[in-house]
Amino acid sequence: MSALNAALKSKEELIQKWSKPEVITGSDILLRSLLIEGVECVFGYPGGAVLYIYDAMHGFSDFHHLLTRHEQGAIHAADGYARSTGKVGVCIATSGPGATNLVTGIATAYMDSVPLVVITGNVATSLIGTDAFQEADIVGITMPITKHSYLVRKAEDLPRIIHEAFHIANSGRKGPVLIDIPKDVSAEKILFQPVDQVELRGYNPTVQPNRNQLDKMIRAIEKAERPLLLVGGGTIYSGAHEELYEFVTKTGIPITTTLLGLGAFPSGNDLHVGLPGMHGTWTANTAIQNADLLINIGARFDDRVTGKLDGFAPKAKIVHIDIDLRRSARMCRPISRSSEMSGRSCKLPIHWRNAPRTRMPGALS
Repeated sequence: MSALNAALKSKEELIQKWSKPEVITGSDILLRSLLIEGVECVFGYPGGAVLYIYDAMHGFSDFHHLLTRHEQGAIHAADGYARSTGKVGVCIATSGPGATNLVTGIATAYMDSVPLVVITGNVATSLIGTDAFQEADIVGITMPITKHSYLVRKAEDLPRIIHEAFHIANSGRKGPVLIDIPKDVSAEKILFQPVDQVELRGYNPTVQPNRNQLDKMIRAIEKAERPLLLVGGGTIYSGAHEELYEFVTKTGIPITTTLLGLGAFPSGNDLHVGLPGMHGTWTANTAIQNADLLINIGARFDDRVTGKLDGFAPKAKIVHIDIDLRRSARMCRPISRSSEMSGRSCKLPIHWRNAPRTRMPGALS
């Protein structure tokens, strides 16, 4: 049996082992639900409001927790884990100051589209809103920097909320989801019933590109004399490296990658012109200024890249391909907008492969 098959079998056995209906505490439900979601390890730092959760970890050999020395260290570790593995990072912190120590890491993950599930403890439900000891409205504090937030009122909601949180964090434009668990909820005993379906009205991320927009983009490529690709982290998160490489090598269009896009395309390739923007190369910035078509794939038009908008790519028509269409036209107004497919299935549209080969002065055939 291969290592991959063994790992899959082990995961299936683990899910079956901990999916059995049983009367347990909210803390046990949390740990079992995380295992069912495929969580390999959790980063955290204990505190009063999460002591029941940490007590449940004792003797739980299948659950792996990595102790940090500060809550901020926990969320940055979860962030790094998510970036390096492509999986959802998970961290745990206590209420009040423990929760607020997570804010910088949550904001970082939100800006960089990193999938995280952030679990915080809180005071008992009867004390919420009373300025109790170490109480903080972490849901309200982090609302602008999370994809979604939950304040768990009943232990019976935990399986559904955890399953939804992982779905939201790891679909569409990925990002952090907060789950705030009051202390009495983590101690409450109920019948554990796992949830394996998600029904979220109003949350349906676009996963297919708009065909009309793609045709419009192809016509723009055919007419362009100096096209340029601006590639960002979205290409990495979606696993579209091979399709990007095939498209670039077949068309001969030069490529510049943002900081988060480094690794999406070999930097030693002759068609790679380096980083763009304030901290970029002269070649990349000159290419942007002289391009007559700029195709942005999976990158936001960050001010560190664009500088003054009225001087950015002044000769270029702009195409923006991103999983989150709200990002389009925030900084620059594109002639064509389309959404990438989400998750690991994200691939560049198949008929890009037949786009005509073009050359830019200095680019190799």
